[in-house]
Amino acid sequence: MAGWRFAIVIGYGAWLDSHRVAYGFHDYKTEGIAKENLKRWCDELGWETLINRAGTTFRKLPDGDKEGLNERKALALMLAQPSMIKRPVLDLGDKLLVGFKPEIYAREVAPAGGSRRAKS
Repeated sequence: MAGWRFAIVIGYGAWLDSHRVAYGFHDYKTEGIAKENLKRWCDELGWETLINRAGTTFRKLPDGDKEGLNERKALALMLAQPSMIKRPVLDLGDKLLVGFKPEIYAREVAPAGGSRRAKS
């Protein structure tokens, strides 16, 4: 399908649907996430962008788990409890978007007839 995108999202599919953007859905809260994908995201965006410090799961961690947080520790936490990963993550193949802001999606995500094709 022309303009196909691959999205790893939880929620926010309504925006993609209403803008006729084709996407695949992967619920990493229930299905988990491959370590190599999470590592690639961290390499591209920085682990600080991906970890959801405001979420309940992170806030309920023992203080010892939050202290001295670095990439290795953050990766381990996010792999063990994927709900600590900010959402949605939209993987466009050549670009990653984290969080949902309609104005950014409108600028960065071409409509279904566009020429971009995502990697899957």
